[in-house]
Amino acid sequence: MTEDAEAGLPVVEDLDRLEALVRERPGLYLRYSRGPEADRDRPSRDYESGLPLPGLSVTVLSPERWWTRPLRDWLARQVCKYTHLAEADDRRRGWVLAGREVGRGPDHEPLVGDVRPVAWLGERAVAQARAHYRAVFDAGRDSTG
Repeated sequence: MTEDAEAGLPVVEDLDRLEALVRERPGLYLRYSRGPEADRDRPSRDYESGLPLPGLSVTVLSPERWWTRPLRDWLARQVCKYTHLAEADDRRRGWVLAGREVGRGPDHEPLVGDVRPVAWLGERAVAQARAHYRAVFDAGRDSTG
């Protein structure tokens, strides 16, 4: 990992390093936002109701027990799940964090409090996740097909 001056966080440069990090530290999460500093003063919000949420909306990086495929597959899927947020706003980027689950959001996503930033997710890691996701998944398929 390299260091990013913003927030003094290391950068997870590739999917291999993200996989190693999740193996070393189970229970990590991924969030796409303007970063830990911005999120400290701006909690997640349910945009339909206008209600503030009791924690930050995140994606789980450790696979569920039922997941029998490789960790890399899970990570690629999780990284790609919300990349559209970063694409829509170039001030947003992915960052890895630790914390305590305090509830579920309106889309059933975990909400995390007691947030501890761990690392930024580098652009190459995101690009590798996208390529891996397209290679191993039937992207876009849903339960109705």
